[in-house]
Amino acid sequence: MNIEVPALVLGAIAAAFAVFSVVMASLIGPKRRNRAKLEAYECGIEPTPHAVAGGPGNETGQRFPVKYYLTAMLFIIFDIEIVFLYPWAVHFDTLGLFGLAAMALFIVNVSVAYAYEWRRGGLSWD
Repeated sequence: MNIEVPALVLGAIAAAFAVFSVVMASLIGPKRRNRAKLEAYECGIEPTPHAVAGGPGNETGQRFPVKYYLTAMLFIIFDIEIVFLYPWAVHFDTLGLFGLAAMALFIVNVSVAYAYEWRRGGLSWD
């Protein structure tokens, strides 16, 4: 058997599942639409037609809170750190001094992002 056949079979199964899911959702899903269901969801904040910075007494718009972006950045920092630390920990003894130096530079880089997040208040939950 060819080496690509299992990958092609898996890809065909994934594509068939995706098509099946979309077709079934359109067939058995709810048909009634209303204004609330058609609006974009923005993390619990009422959507505004345009991003206008409203000052005190100005109710025409508001700034999008930076807290959401800081939380996403925090997740990305720690997620990427764990993704790189697990393989390094498994092969630590075979990497030698180069692996240790590379991981030390990576930890320094992640620590800078962590310190920035801490200074901006991303770790204090209101």
